[in-house]
Amino acid sequence: MKTVILILIGCLFATSAFAESRSFQASLTPDIAIEAKTTHINGFTLNVWGENPQSAIALGIVNGSTGNSSGVSLGALANYAENYKGAHLSWIANYTSGQFSGLQWAAFNYAGNLHGLQLGFINYAEASDQGVQIGLINVMNQTKEWFTRLPNELAPGMVLVNWRF
Repeated sequence: MKTVILILIGCLFATSAFAESRSFQASLTPDIAIEAKTTHINGFTLNVWGENPQSAIALGIVNGSTGNSSGVSLGALANYAENYKGAHLSWIANYTSGQFSGLQWAAFNYAGNLHGLQLGFINYAEASDQGVQIGLINVMNQTKEWFTRLPNELAPGMVLVNWRF
């Protein structure tokens, strides 16, 4: 039995040596981590503050995703990304500078281009292909007129709910 386990562990290390991505990341900061911050993580990350391109479940205080990333990011304080598909769930803030597709849930949510749902106290989308915002303050900067394109878009800023399709 020990021989089989050792062979399986050896195979795991051998195949991961040839792969472009890794299945696990743990980090204190982006520069103090098991893997370099440029390594693509395809699996699970555990972070105090982490930053990698990823297709993973990220659990941490602050989760950062670079490039085109996807998955679920559960950040105690914040999640940030360049482009992200999936869910950003945090108590304080979610920030995506580029395309965000999926669900953002935090006190403050920002998306460069929203394609999905933002739930929070303050929601902001610079642009939106198809998006819904639910919160106290909801801003879709791409919408320029108030109530003139119903039902496809609502307004540049609204309380409780705003949308653009």
